[in-house]
Amino acid sequence: MHKIVVLWIFIFVLVSCKKESKDIVQEDNTDSGLVTAKWKKKTSLNAEAQALVEDWVEFNALETSFDALYTVENIEDLTLVLEDLIQKQKQLQDADYPEAFDKPQVKSRQKVLKTFILKAKGNLEYQLDIDEVVPELIYAHNAFLNQFNVLVNNKLPDEILEDEKN
Repeated sequence: MHKIVVLWIFIFVLVSCKKESKDIVQEDNTDSGLVTAKWKKKTSLNAEAQALVEDWVEFNALETSFDALYTVENIEDLTLVLEDLIQKQKQLQDADYPEAFDKPQVKSRQKVLKTFILKAKGNLEYQLDIDEVVPELIYAHNAFLNQFNVLVNNKLPDEILEDEKN
């Protein structure tokens, strides 16, 4: 019995003192590069809507910042672009809208856009997957721009629409 216990201790010491032949290498597999090619392209305004927003400084600043989203190469660039988008969105929210676009439909789309900008920023801060959120942000932005096109293309008088609500 004594020999068996000594043998087990000897085997245990041999196994535990064995040099680790495999070096543990911890690689950083996080890809800091972003693939913007798979993101949906930005919707464009039709000529009539473009003419109405041409002199709207805050809107044009937001659009310029949003265009920078397609030029990001890594997470740090995306963080800077989102910070800029938040600032430009706040300026647009506080700005005077052109009469044709001073409607609840436009302002609600802008709030949705703000929500998705903040969601993307939150995902970056908590190091969550950004590949799902950015397409949602682009979709919200396209809905915002499409609302301008809808309002410009709508040829019904406002009185008819107000009568339908009542």
